[in-house]
Amino acid sequence: MEFISKIFDWKTYIFTAIAVISFSNFMAVLFGQTIPSIFLTFFKIAGEYVILGAVFIFALAWLLKAKPHNRPKNYSVVVFDVFGKKSKIEGIRTEFKTHDVAWSFMKQYKKLYPLYNFALVSDIPKSDKPTIFKYI
Repeated sequence: MEFISKIFDWKTYIFTAIAVISFSNFMAVLFGQTIPSIFLTFFKIAGEYVILGAVFIFALAWLLKAKPHNRPKNYSVVVFDVFGKKSKIEGIRTEFKTHDVAWSFMKQYKKLYPLYNFALVSDIPKSDKPTIFKYI
């Protein structure tokens, strides 16, 4: 009986069980918390840098694309009759310095002279013909 008690020594089983439980706890903490938190932190920071880089690239592309346009210095209102031929109405202003003022006058002229059509025209430096911006 003594031989069997040496084989089934309960102290050995207790230490083995404690070693297995502590090692499994260590592995559970390692693979359940430590390693995922390292990867989570890495990908969180990497994601922030990817978003920041995308914003920077977008801003740089926008700044390069949004260069100032060559806007015309003066605008003209051209009058057309009902047949589509250039015409002239006495007493109306046809030369303007800004687009908005010319457009406003064109709308007013269209109300006063409904049988005529009006075109907002300007000479752009790199074009051989006048450019029509608006037509009513």
